[in-house]
Amino acid sequence: MDLTLIVVLVIALALFFDFTNGFHDTANAMATPIATGAIKPKTAVALAAVLNLVGAFLSTEVAKTISGGIIKEGGDTGVQIMPAMIFAGLMGAVIWNMLTWLLGLPSSSSHALFGGLIGAAIVGAGFGAIDYNVLMSKVLLPALVAPVIAGTSAYLCTKLAYTVTKRQSGLASPKRGGFRYGQIFSSSLVALAHGTNDAQKTMGVITLTLVASGLQDVGTGPHFWVIAACALAIALGTYMGGWRIIRTMGSGLTDVKPAQGFAAETSTAAAILASSHLGFALSTTQVASGSVIGSGLGRKGAVVRWGTAGKIAVGWLFTLPAAGLIGAAAAGLAHYGNGGLAIVSILGIGSLLVIWVLSRREIVGHSNAISDVDVSGAAVNIPTKKQRRKSARAKAEQETK
Repeated sequence: MDLTLIVVLVIALALFFDFTNGFHDTANAMATPIATGAIKPKTAVALAAVLNLVGAFLSTEVAKTISGGIIKEGGDTGVQIMPAMIFAGLMGAVIWNMLTWLLGLPSSSSHALFGGLIGAAIVGAGFGAIDYNVLMSKVLLPALVAPVIAGTSAYLCTKLAYTVTKRQSGLASPKRGGFRYGQIFSSSLVALAHGTNDAQKTMGVITLTLVASGLQDVGTGPHFWVIAACALAIALGTYMGGWRIIRTMGSGLTDVKPAQGFAAETSTAAAILASSHLGFALSTTQVASGSVIGSGLGRKGAVVRWGTAGKIAVGWLFTLPAAGLIGAAAAGLAHYGNGGLAIVSILGIGSLLVIWVLSRREIVGHSNAISDVDVSGAAVNIPTKKQRRKSARAKAEQETK
């Protein structure tokens, strides 16, 4: 198969992965404000799409980590990474992303990508193809530490928010109504941060492909057209809205109230922006989930559904190795040349079609996904001044009887 054609196929699949990353991770920014009624569902995903688009242009440090870090390509000490291997790795990431979307599991698109690429690289070039120091310092270690830090931050922020706005006369303090408006800002910040981190991963993959094909020098960053294409792909995917995962993040972990949502989103955004600046290829899904759990623990009377949290944790645990196995199997087939690549493509498309058909059995959209979180949204309605006076009069009348 002509090298140019393979490169085009890899870029197309990479952009499709970026698209799936967008709708897979919409919940990271918008699940909690939708759950509390701070933003209407369609408005939320549109806002997230625009901010993901903008965020993708703000930094390229994570892209450099992927294109010139985890896999040692080219140079005197590097290995020869072929575009077919990258195609196989992407196939592993895409299939795992779609499978977890079908199950409504907020797994890590980032780790699916890393797993697929690592599995394909090991099969194609051996274990020496991986820079394990970079893998440990910029992928695995942040994956363990960041959710804990974000969760702890969300816990403390939630405690602080409820302490500052203590209840008055048995009613929710009217000050808490401001957290709904604050959520618009904080969720927007998460969407912007998501664009600065996750879109870059696809930029890194495309840059790695161009380097492996000899179309770009080793050690250089992504071209502008790569940045623009990835920004548009993730923005479009975000606008589609991953309603299955929004349902899980919005009410599956804990019933979210505005103060909690604001604390969780602020903690998530801070962790992601810091990691983007440092070049850490962080899983925004893990950070967001950790923040939601932390905010649930921080509100007195809130219930964290540890069963759901456990399922998410299992998804995290299996994401990298599962995507790696799929990527490795695809790379093994791709090793047989054009026929192998054709088989990988057919099997990949077939798997995606099966997942799509299964998803039609239970269609989840903005209407029925939100109905599942309406209870938590209704629970945070702040009484108006008239309602508070009426309640106070009723209470006074009961006391005089």
